[in-house]
Amino acid sequence: MGVCFSAQIEDKSPFHRGSDSDVNDLSPSNNSKESTVPPTPRTEGEILESSNLKSFSFSDLKTATRNFRLDSVLGEGGFGSVFKGWIDEQSFVAAKPGTGIIIAVKKLNQESFQGHREWLAEVNYLGQFSHPNLVQLIGYCLEDEQRLLVYEFMPRGSLENHLFRRGSYFQPLSWSLRLKAALGAAKGLAFLHNTKTKVIYRDFKTSNVLLDSNYNAKLSDFGLAKDGPIGDKSHVSTRVMGTYGYAAPEYLATGHLTSKSDVYSFGVVLLEMLSGQRVVDKTRPPGKYSLVEWARPYLAHKRKIFQVLDSRLEGQYTPEAAHAVANVSLRCLSTEPRLRPSMTEVVKELERLQDPKAIRPRRHSSHGNRPRIQSVGDLTASDGGRAASYPRPQASLCSK
Repeated sequence: MGVCFSAQIEDKSPFHRGSDSDVNDLSPSNNSKESTVPPTPRTEGEILESSNLKSFSFSDLKTATRNFRLDSVLGEGGFGSVFKGWIDEQSFVAAKPGTGIIIAVKKLNQESFQGHREWLAEVNYLGQFSHPNLVQLIGYCLEDEQRLLVYEFMPRGSLENHLFRRGSYFQPLSWSLRLKAALGAAKGLAFLHNTKTKVIYRDFKTSNVLLDSNYNAKLSDFGLAKDGPIGDKSHVSTRVMGTYGYAAPEYLATGHLTSKSDVYSFGVVLLEMLSGQRVVDKTRPPGKYSLVEWARPYLAHKRKIFQVLDSRLEGQYTPEAAHAVANVSLRCLSTEPRLRPSMTEVVKELERLQDPKAIRPRRHSSHGNRPRIQSVGDLTASDGGRAASYPRPQASLCSK
């Protein structure tokens, strides 16, 4: 499911994080309610005391998830498994299935590479932050060797599954809902980058963007997040970590991390949303293995971008809107960090594109006169549409 969170915890440790089988050390060498966020605590006691989270007992969560039954598993990753559970909305005690509120409980695998540091880091950040576009952490469990995290349940699952899952029974996410998800995710990053929080997310990708019942996007999995530079420093020096294909080139080359590293990753995800293709895919023909390298030359041209756009979206957008979104992606993907926009600028541009006039579909698309495909994304809860079951993540490619 991709719900993990982290703080600036010492990088000198040999500890490596793995998540969803796709996060590795990529080092080139062996070397809303936006509240003022207090300084990041540095000790375990300070982190736990400063968080506004519920402390659950292991027994409570065992009962809430029906003893962590296999049929309650929502997803699995490097941290461990995520289980569906129920708690009382007022008291937060375990409730019977189908009553109270649904929760997602992440249970640390004792053999996980992430361990206690990652668990503590998640409590650190989400115990401080409150924003509509960040997944809400309700509480945690720290009991003997048990480490668990309790989150709000996100009925629509990950953006990754909506973009890349295939099957005749499954209709693709519509153009308008892709823009909605992009805007929500951009707002989440903009919040993290603002002058009060100054946090660099460092692992922005489709599997870490979760969708609620109305397709509102929320960022999850802060396992690689870092406090941003302070004072007159221009960057944070770190071990290079992340997911292959999403990391900014200057970060890969130098280990220098800035908010513009996140902007690059956002450009990658926006390109995946436009194309419906993964950033790296070995099954594609030669020359198209890297989506960014293949698509970059087409993004600046109104007539050429249709070679990149997801054919399943035909008739759902205007050429002007497609070009505008492609241009945002291209700017974010600039190899020169200073030329990339801030996430605040990205939010403003995507908000402008929410105007129906900018995204109004034409009767005839440039590809022909095929009827518009109805997307499952057009059926919201208010339409009587049934919320999709929580999809399990698909592992992305990673460097070895």
